[in-house]
Amino acid sequence: MITIASWNVNSVRSRLDHLRRWLGENNINILCLQETKVQDVDFPEQMFSEIGFQTVFTGQKSYNGVCILFDNQANLFCKELQGLDDDQRRLIAIKKDNSLFVNIYVPNGSALGSEKFQYKLRWLNKFCDWIAERCKEFENVFLLGDFNIAPDDLDVHDPDEWRDKILCSPTEREYINKLKSIGFIDLFRHKNRKLKAFSWWDYRAASFRRNRGLRIDLILAYTKNRLSFDCWIDPLPRGWEKPSDHTPVLASIKI
Repeated sequence: MITIASWNVNSVRSRLDHLRRWLGENNINILCLQETKVQDVDFPEQMFSEIGFQTVFTGQKSYNGVCILFDNQANLFCKELQGLDDDQRRLIAIKKDNSLFVNIYVPNGSALGSEKFQYKLRWLNKFCDWIAERCKEFENVFLLGDFNIAPDDLDVHDPDEWRDKILCSPTEREYINKLKSIGFIDLFRHKNRKLKAFSWWDYRAASFRRNRGLRIDLILAYTKNRLSFDCWIDPLPRGWEKPSDHTPVLASIKI
């Protein structure tokens, strides 16, 4: 049994104390971070090494950036979405035995119909094609990250307020369905069929205190074997001083 997790930290250097605290309180084997917002030369690799983690990362100044921490032997698989002419750092993957662990930060999209939204759709199209090929290569593929898509109305605090808006549109949700058609399952929703729980709350309007959030941070799994697992969201770090606007999502898995 291993425990994997995903957390959009909204600047890794701003969240080092939170990461050290959280990793000290939780037995994590693989942690995927998004929005690290740091160039590779400035990534705080030493801090993670001091607490027992190896790291692979790809980043850029002030925006985007992804990283994977792992406590046992694994190998870097790739640092970019192959076939996409793009300098935004949004994907990184490691392989361990017959399993692939992919960390993604999907573009936000800004607003429906915008150029940024079109970029989001292009990125998702390319990614779905790419991940389908990886599922042919590996027995198990675990996909973790900030998807910037709430899969269903159950994942939205007020579905009517968000109806046909960015993060919740039918167009975006269709990509979650496409991943499911490949064979991926949403681990949290599979274990919690009716639970309304969130992983992101806007900094504005006391959204966390009022629990006005979205579930946009996901762990999806594809396997050719029998998979035993649990999956949950840890809201505690969102209540700490100067938090990320996201909170960790975790899964314990046994293949």
